Amino acid sequence: MNKARKLFFYVLFDIVSAIVTWILFFIYRKYHVDHTVFEHFTTSILHDPTLYLGIVAFPVYWCFLHTFIGVYSNPFRKSRLRELEITIVTVFFGTLIFFFAFILNDIVNRPFDFVKYFVILLFLQFFLTYIPRVLITTSTINSINNGTIGFKTLIIGSDIIALNIYQNIIKQTPYVEKYILGYVTVPEEQDETLSTKLPCLGALSELMSIIKEHQIKEIVIAIQNGKRKLIEKVLTSIGDNRDLTLKIIPQSQDFLIGSVKISAILQEPLISVSTNDLPVWQYFIKRFMDITCSIFAIIVLLPLYLFCIIGIKLSSKGPIFYLQERIGLNGKPFQIIKFRSMVANAETGTPQLSSKNDPRITKFGHFMRITRIDETPQFANVLMGDMSLVGPRPERQYYIDQIVKVAPHYKLLLKVKPGMTSWGQVKFGYAENIDEMVERLKWDILYLDNMSLQTDIKILIYTVLIVLKRSGK
Repeated sequence: MNKARKLFFYVLFDIVSAIVTWILFFIYRKYHVDHTVFEHFTTSILHDPTLYLGIVAFPVYWCFLHTFIGVYSNPFRKSRLRELEITIVTVFFGTLIFFFAFILNDIVNRPFDFVKYFVILLFLQFFLTYIPRVLITTSTINSINNGTIGFKTLIIGSDIIALNIYQNIIKQTPYVEKYILGYVTVPEEQDETLSTKLPCLGALSELMSIIKEHQIKEIVIAIQNGKRKLIEKVLTSIGDNRDLTLKIIPQSQDFLIGSVKISAILQEPLISVSTNDLPVWQYFIKRFMDITCSIFAIIVLLPLYLFCIIGIKLSSKGPIFYLQERIGLNGKPFQIIKFRSMVANAETGTPQLSSKNDPRITKFGHFMRITRIDETPQFANVLMGDMSLVGPRPERQYYIDQIVKVAPHYKLLLKVKPGMTSWGQVKFGYAENIDEMVERLKWDILYLDNMSLQTDIKILIYTVLIVLKRSGK
C-alpha cells in the first residue's frame, strides 16, 4: 500500500485537468470574441503568451487550493460521496476567486457573457477534476474490498463481545481477516475467548509499543459498556497519532442520538473516533488570524504597555516581564511572557498557584490581573508560534504531572497549541488548585471535540466581554 504513489496520481490528474480546462477555456474565450480565430489559429492562439502562462499558473493555483483544503491528506480514507462534496465546494469557490481576480477584465460583446464564462469555466473544471478522482477513489475502494489494500488492525478486548465483533467484521468483509493482526488484553478481563481466533499481542499498558512494532493503522475497541472508561485511557495513550483510525462499539443511546455514522451499507456499525483537529484550510486561517490579530493588538496596546512599564517600576523592584516555563504543543516546553504582577522572586522551591488574595501580588499587579493586562505580552508568544489566540491554557510540568494522576486524559490537550484564552478560561476562569484544574479540564476537552474557526471566534468575543465587564474569575 503505497501512499505516495496514490497521492502522485491524485496530483497528476489534477494538474492534467487544470491544463486541459485552461486550454479549452482559453480557446472558447478567443472564439467567442472572434469567430474567425481558427482561420489564423497559430498567430491568435499558439503565439499568445497568456496561453502558456495559464498552462503553468492554473495547475499551480488549483494544486495549492486542493492542498490548502486538505484534499490530499488521506488518499486511502475517501468515499465517493465525500469526494463529490469536497470537489463541488472547492471548485465553486476556487473558480469564483479565479474568475474575479483574472477574468473580469476580459473584452466581451455583452455583460451577460461574463456569466457564460463563469459557468463554462466552472463546469469544465468540475467535470475534468471529479471524473479522474472518482475513478481513483472507486479503484481504491475496490482494492480495499477485495483485500489488495488493507489497514493493519488491532482489537482491544478479548471476551465474547470482542469475538462477536471480529466474526461480524470478517463475515461482512472476508478479505479484512488477514489484516487483523491480533488483540490486546484489558485490565480485569480474564476471559480470552478471542484467543481461539487471534493471537494476543500484549496488554493495554503496552499499547504504544505494539502499535509501533506492528505498524497498526486501525484500532477496534471491543469492550463492555461498563468499561467505557478504558476508551479514555486508549485515547490518552495514542495522543496525536493522526495515522490511526479508532472505532468503538456503540451503545443504545448512540444509535438514538445519531452518533453512529458509517459510509457503507454492509459495514459493522461502529463509531469512528477522530484524532484530528482542524482541517488544513482552517488551520492556515487560524494561524493567519493569530498573526494579524497579534500584530494589530501589539500596535494598539503600545500606549498601554508604556503605562504598565511605568506602573510596574513604580510599584516594586524587579524586572518588567516575568518568564515562566510552560508545556505547549506535543509536550514541548516554552517560555510564556507576562507583565510581572508579583514581587520579585515570589516563587522559590515548589511551584505555587496564585489565589485571589495572594500577598505576593503587588497593588499594581492586582489591577493588571483584574483587567487581564498582565497576559497581553503573550501576543508575542502567539507571533513566535508557541501559542494561539484560542486553545487550552498551558500549564507547568509540575502541575501536569499531578493532574494526569487524577485525569489522564489531560494529555489530550497537548495535541493542540495552548492559547491566550480558552473555553475553560471563559466558562471557569483561573484555577487555584488541582481540583479546580481538573474541573476546568472538561471545558477544554469539549473544545477539542468542537474545534473550528466559529468556536474560536465565539470564545474570543466572550473573552472580550468578560474583560470589559470584569466578570471573570
